[in-house]
Amino acid sequence: MEKRLSGKVVIITGASSGIGAASARLLSGYGCKVVLAARQVDKMQAIASSLQGDSLVVPTDITQAEDITSLINQTIDKFGRIDVMFANAGIYIPGEFEDGDPEAFANLMNVNINGVMRCVHAALPHMKAQQSGDILVSSSISGFVDIHWEPVYSASKHAIQGFVHTLRRQVAKYGIRVGAVCPGAVANELWGIDDPVEIERLSVQERKYIQSEDVANAVAFMLSQPPHVTIRDLVMLPQKQDI
Repeated sequence: MEKRLSGKVVIITGASSGIGAASARLLSGYGCKVVLAARQVDKMQAIASSLQGDSLVVPTDITQAEDITSLINQTIDKFGRIDVMFANAGIYIPGEFEDGDPEAFANLMNVNINGVMRCVHAALPHMKAQQSGDILVSSSISGFVDIHWEPVYSASKHAIQGFVHTLRRQVAKYGIRVGAVCPGAVANELWGIDDPVEIERLSVQERKYIQSEDVANAVAFMLSQPPHVTIRDLVMLPQKQDI
């Protein structure tokens, strides 16, 4: 795995915590050059300082076109190429639809769908020019199963699955792969869980959640496949998640 990943330039959105941060640490350990993109600069700088290899921190709001342009330009200026766009940033809203705020729903769709598509659109010309690249999106089991306690979030992930499956066929001729990592319940900040003891209890002991590091391992597996292999969807669940 390390041999296939070493030297790759990887952009990770949502890199300040959770799956993004775990993926940055793991991929850096495999020799990747990691670009961390998120809004929380202090957290990203702390992560970058702990990484083994080259890294770049770029403050990024993926709903803002100028931020994404800056992210791509700074990556090209520093590293000269983009091998992986890991569109990982996202937000979560559960609960009864009737009780929710339509403005919050719209913001979720803007981040989880439009933000992803903007990032991918900006990276594609560089991958097309080099005739290689990986587009990887953080999706969810909610993109496959209609989960009734999170209707808006599920809608956003169903949209992402449609995007991944159709884009993959459009760009395959350029040597570009497209896939989605689709976890179930993850014990991390997105779910309001940040205590390491609590994370250990919920995942390893109770087996009701998985950890961000588990998803990062899946990401590395997907990216390390030989060029003729595409992992289109990788669904992973806690052993005791009843879905």
